[in-house]
Amino acid sequence: MEHEILPKWEAEFLTKLKKASADQIWPLFEDFFNLHKWFPGLSTCYGIHGTNGEPGCIRYCAGFSLPSQENNANGENPVSWSNERLVAVDPTQRSLSYEIVDCNIGFKSYSSKVRIIPGGDDGGDGCGIEWWITVDPVEGWKLEDLVKRYEVKLQLMAEKMEEDALRSSKKVLKMHFFSERAKKISSCNK
Repeated sequence: MEHEILPKWEAEFLTKLKKASADQIWPLFEDFFNLHKWFPGLSTCYGIHGTNGEPGCIRYCAGFSLPSQENNANGENPVSWSNERLVAVDPTQRSLSYEIVDCNIGFKSYSSKVRIIPGGDDGGDGCGIEWWITVDPVEGWKLEDLVKRYEVKLQLMAEKMEEDALRSSKKVLKMHFFSERAKKISSCNK
């Protein structure tokens, strides 16, 4: 019996951040082995091959962001996991692409590209996160459901990244302020 070959599912997402710049957000994506810090439902992410951020490296991701296609002995879904290979990185364009090489979430073929674009809605502060996915259809799923899940997760991830970027920049400003103040006090004591 022949299987019908279905066209790949493709989706594109854009999440906008109002206050964090592309230069603040890009390093968080470039840190390929630590996506769990930002992506909701992803409890674990670490390197299993290669050097973090270099093409060819592979990360292991696990959590409950997408349902597993397996059942354990108790009939429950175990933790979802995937091994993801970084295919390309372009720091100048602030973009990277990766693919899933193995998983238990039903993807037979999955590739993704992420790009961080500068500028807010008004051309001022802020940035955008563009995310494209191409995946073979997954049995029992609808493309619309996958898209909705991604939209929600990416928005939550962007908010978390922006909060961290702003908190980090405030720390840098405070350190700079106190450093400058210490220099002035030091020069007054001479």
